Amino acid sequence: MANARCNGIRIEYETFGNRKDRPLLLVMGLGGQMIHWDEAFCEQLAGRGHFVVRFDNRDVGLSEKFDAAGVPDMMKLVAQSLAGEPVSAPYSLDDMADDAAGLLDHLDIESAHICGASMGGMIVQTMAIRHGDRVRSVTSIMSTTGNPEVPSGKPEAMAALMSPAGTTLEEVLDRAVAIGKVIGSPAYPREDADARARAKRAYERSFYPVGVARQMAAIAAGGNRKERLLALSVPALVIHGIVDPLVPVEGGHDTHAALRGSELVVIEGMGHDLPEQIWPQIIDPVTKLTTRAHT
Repeated sequence: MANARCNGIRIEYETFGNRKDRPLLLVMGLGGQMIHWDEAFCEQLAGRGHFVVRFDNRDVGLSEKFDAAGVPDMMKLVAQSLAGEPVSAPYSLDDMADDAAGLLDHLDIESAHICGASMGGMIVQTMAIRHGDRVRSVTSIMSTTGNPEVPSGKPEAMAALMSPAGTTLEEVLDRAVAIGKVIGSPAYPREDADARARAKRAYERSFYPVGVARQMAAIAAGGNRKERLLALSVPALVIHGIVDPLVPVEGGHDTHAALRGSELVVIEGMGHDLPEQIWPQIIDPVTKLTTRAHT
């Protein structure tokens, strides 16, 4: 792993594969560290002809934290967002997209294929809007356009997401197991021991829940990207789980409609996670897209 100054801040990143292969930038979702793109997943992508880059978004993992920005009032932000009022946030999805573009600068990558999950999907959509000349293709996984007409997550999923982060290791691990049971893929349930091990690794690497609140504020302030996405002409792939309770599959359909000419892959039994059993259903179409779009 390494770090770089990107867009004026410190970003932690790691690469897999041969630099001469097709560059593929992976962008993780809300509160997720780059290690939530499993190492084996990255290696499989590298084995399919990609130079894979994963990184910690700002305010998470080992990338720069924004303590001076304070903690957003999430109840106020949600109320403003639901009322259609402007939302003020410490930073925006635009800033996070600019971070990703800055990482490409650091790596001397002129343009790349970009793939994001959940909030990461929102970031890569924004990157395609703001930095179209840097984007060879877009893959948006279990994400949405910010269109207010798209159904929101189920109450139990939203409640799990908003639950207290915990103060001790055991509380954090218990919460990870509980959230996984609510938003995870019902056809591919994760063993409790595995969920706890993954959460423990993330906790020991970096436990920073206030950063998640600021990232949530960025999402709330992001607005509706659909019209701007409709104006794009970029090879694209949209992947979504049919039983996703946090970002319903309608979000994937709306993203597919907004990214003209995109391919839509809807995965049976997939919720809001990336279980190993469905990796082939992600890696195969991503590889097909990047091969076709790599010009």
